[in-house]
Order: sequence, then C-alpha cells, then structure tokens
Amino acid sequence: MKPNDTPPPVTIALPILEGSEYDKYMLRNPQEVRTLLRQLQERVTQLSVFCNEGQDMMLSVLLEAAPDHLILDVGPDEEVNRRVAVAERHYCIGQLDRVRIQFLLGPFTRIEFAGRPAFLAALPREVLRLQRREYYRLSTPIARPLKCRMPIPLPDGGMFIFDATVLDISVGGVGIVAPPEEIPLAAGQIVPDCRIELPEVGIIDGTLRICQLGVSFQRGNTRQRAGCEFVNLPGSQQTLIQRYIIKVERERKARESGLGF
Repeated sequence: MKPNDTPPPVTIALPILEGSEYDKYMLRNPQEVRTLLRQLQERVTQLSVFCNEGQDMMLSVLLEAAPDHLILDVGPDEEVNRRVAVAERHYCIGQLDRVRIQFLLGPFTRIEFAGRPAFLAALPREVLRLQRREYYRLSTPIARPLKCRMPIPLPDGGMFIFDATVLDISVGGVGIVAPPEEIPLAAGQIVPDCRIELPEVGIIDGTLRICQLGVSFQRGNTRQRAGCEFVNLPGSQQTLIQRYIIKVERERKARESGLGF
C-alpha cells in the first residue's frame, strides 16, 4: 500500500469535546499538525484509540508520522484489531509534556510495516492540544451519581470514611460535595487510597490532592464543593475515565435523539 492510496484527510469531530469554546486549542496549520504528530512518534507516546462509539479501545503508538499519512501499531488482541480495522472513525488520545492531545482519524488500512502488522491512516486536518487545567469535565448523571470513597484522617488519630458525591469528573480530577465542616479538609491536603466506581467500566483507585474549597451553585442549590486533582494517576486508570466519559456522553445523545438507553 502506497501513501497516495490512503483515504483523504478527515476533519476532526470530537464526541466529547464539542463546541466553539475549544477552537482556540485546535491546531489547524498543516506544519504544526505534522510537527506534533512527529513528536508523538519520536517519544513513543502511548495512544488510546477508541472506535465504534467508544465500545472498543486499543492501545497503540505511532510507528511513522509521514507528511501525508500515519502508521500505527496494532494492538495485542486480534479480535479488537479486527473491529478497529472495519471502523470508520478512530478517536485518538495521548499525552505529551502533561498536555492532552486528541485527534480523529478516518478508516484504517491493514498493512505490513518493517516486517510487522500495522494500520495505515490519513493525517488528521486538526489536532486538539489541551492543557491539563483545561481537561474536559463531565457533569455526572443525576440518576446514577458517582461516589468517591475518601479515608480522611481525624485529629484524634482515627479515620473518617467519607463517601463523597462526585459532581464532575475528568482525567485530571474530580469535583465533589465537601464533607461536613467538622471533618478536617484543607487545600493542599493529600488523600491517598480514594476509590471511585465507574458503572459498567471499572474502578479508579488513586490519590487525590485537594486544590480548592468553596461554594458551588448547581441546579438551584448551594453546596460546599471541593476541587481535587489526581496525583500520578496511571495511564490505565485515565483510560477507564475516558471510556466512562465517552459512554455517558453517548447515552445522553441517544436519549436526546429519542433512541433511549
């Protein structure tokens, strides 16, 4: 397969990050796009490749970022590879220098590259480059609210297990309803061994840093809120959060279109 046999470049259409508010983070200059993709290749940056409305996910790396095409490594699961190969759209997420990189690719073509199986794809015309502080935050479903179990140490040496309601979540952190005032919690505090169960996706076990405490006005109610960030959350756990966000957004869109879930 020659590079000029690839399908034409596609325009990005993010299933999560939609709207004009993200335009300022979008790279559209062809040279800038190619440079960023080469950096992903040179640093062997792991990519999470989602397709089929987020139901399939493959971990990959860029084997080649050429001026007019990309070559991606196949995943370890051949059944997943088969589903990825027939998908029309592939939503790719990676991280470079603590900056989230996202782009959408069109159809893949199975090829052999340097003696091993690989996928060939056209270059994206746009790449979203999102700083850590600008990660997309999903407001959690009212009907099925998430809970974050937080073991908070008490002054007397005891431990208070607080099941915090999660107001929003991103791969960078969570916003929660803060514990009662008598429970000590302060900005900058590190809370290890926190746990969040993502329905039908998996469990997040990690450490949270309390970034800020304040009042949140949401759905007509006033409540104490704590903004928290994950500390050194592994890539596998970030992938679970990405899958959960895609799943919830897909279900919301289905309900809005009358398909229901």
